[in-house]
Amino acid sequence: MSTAPQLVVHRDKELMAQAAAARLITRIVDAQASRGSASVVLTGGRNGNGLLAALSAAPARDAIDWSRLDLWWGDERFLPEGDPERNVTQARQALLDSVPLDPKRVHAMPASDGPYGTDVDAAAAAYAEELAAAAGPENHGPVPTFDVLMLGVGPDTHVASLFPELPAVRETDRTVVGVHGAPKPPPTRVTLTLPAIRAAREVWLLAAGEDKARAAAIALSGAGEIQAPAAGAYGRSRTLWLLDGAAASQLPRSLYPPASP
Repeated sequence: MSTAPQLVVHRDKELMAQAAAARLITRIVDAQASRGSASVVLTGGRNGNGLLAALSAAPARDAIDWSRLDLWWGDERFLPEGDPERNVTQARQALLDSVPLDPKRVHAMPASDGPYGTDVDAAAAAYAEELAAAAGPENHGPVPTFDVLMLGVGPDTHVASLFPELPAVRETDRTVVGVHGAPKPPPTRVTLTLPAIRAAREVWLLAAGEDKARAAAIALSGAGEIQAPAAGAYGRSRTLWLLDGAAASQLPRSLYPPASP
C-alpha cells in the first residue's frame, strides 16, 4: 500500500542537505533505541553525497552507534572496486571512512572485478541473496525492512538505476536486477527494484536544483511509475520528498507545502 508523499522544501541545497542529515541522525538513533540496530539504504549522486558530507560535519553524528548500523545501497555503477565513480567509493570519501562502522555491516554491491567478473546479472542475484539472508521472519519478504531508504531523483525522473520505460522498472518479482544499456554512463549497473524499495519503512526522495524541477512536478502529479519511476517509490509508513526551492519551482500550487526553513 502506498503512502501519500510529504513534501519539505528548503531554501537551498546546502540547507536541504544539513536538515536531511539532522533528520537521518534522529531516525537512526530512534531505531537503535527501539530495536537495537538500524538499517539505511544510501544513494549516490550530488544530493546523496551532499547529505553524507553534511552528516560527517554534524556534531550530533556521535549520537549514532555506528557499530549497530547496517548500510545498503539502492544502486551501483558496475565498475571495478575503488573506481571513483562507484557510489560506495564516493560514500567512503564523504562519510564512511571517518566513522567506526562494523565492516561486516557495510553491504556494498559487487564490483565488476569481483567474484562475479563482468556478469552483472550474477552480481545482482548475489546481492539479492545477501538481502534475503539479512531478512528475518518479521520482515515478511526477501529483504530487510529498512528504516530509511534514500533516493536521488534524476532529471528524467529515474531513481536508483530504474530508468523510464526500461525493463528494470517493470520488474515485479526480483529484488535486485542488472541494468544493461542505461541512458547515462556507465551503461551497466546493479539496482534495487521497486518491490525492494517499497519494503522500507520510510523512503526519502532528494531533489535539488532547477534541473530536477520538471522531474519532481511530473512524479508528484500522478504520473505512472513506468514513465516516471520516482512516482513508484514509496515507503510502508512514510514517503518524504526533500527539495530545495529550485527543485520545487514547478510544483502545482496544490502540492506546494507551507513555507519551510
